[in-house]
Amino acid sequence: MAREPREGRGRERDRDRDGGDEFIDKLVTINRVAKVVKGGRRFAFAALVVVGDQKGRVGYGAGKAREVPEAIRKATERAKRTLIRVPMREGRTLHHDVEGHFGAGAVVLRSAPAGTGIIAGGPLRAVFETLGIGDVVAKSLGSRNPHNMVKAAFAALQRCASPRSVAARRGKKVSDLLGRRETPAAQEVADA
Repeated sequence: MAREPREGRGRERDRDRDGGDEFIDKLVTINRVAKVVKGGRRFAFAALVVVGDQKGRVGYGAGKAREVPEAIRKATERAKRTLIRVPMREGRTLHHDVEGHFGAGAVVLRSAPAGTGIIAGGPLRAVFETLGIGDVVAKSLGSRNPHNMVKAAFAALQRCASPRSVAARRGKKVSDLLGRRETPAAQEVADA
């Protein structure tokens, strides 16, 4: 009786709700919490879930309940209510390097050339897989708490901007911001 190999540590499910949008959700962490009462301890479960459509939209949510499936369901619903859109370059990486902070957690997200893959650990990997980014390098600094890491990643992703949006905000053309790209033939003429 062979098991199917699972991808990563997170739990992944496809959904066809919310107007036909297809979201995948990954369970980042689950934690058993106890409340001490007169008769002993009452146990509950806290779940952290990341949801995305793999096309540039991603959200996170936390849920707490007496049973694990109910906690995951609550976290998934909260994640779908907090979706953000992240601009991506060529649909595979970030436009620029960015840092994000939340509490004691800090993350550095760097764009990467094609073929690099997702170089990130644990909670950050779940965020990028659900977001749909294929090439990125991420480093977590400070807190290793999954909640702080995910929130710091979202703080960084909200600071990402595409050249088109920056140009529109500044009243310039995209080519003015990025500069003209010279072809090798044009450089040879300029050097002569």
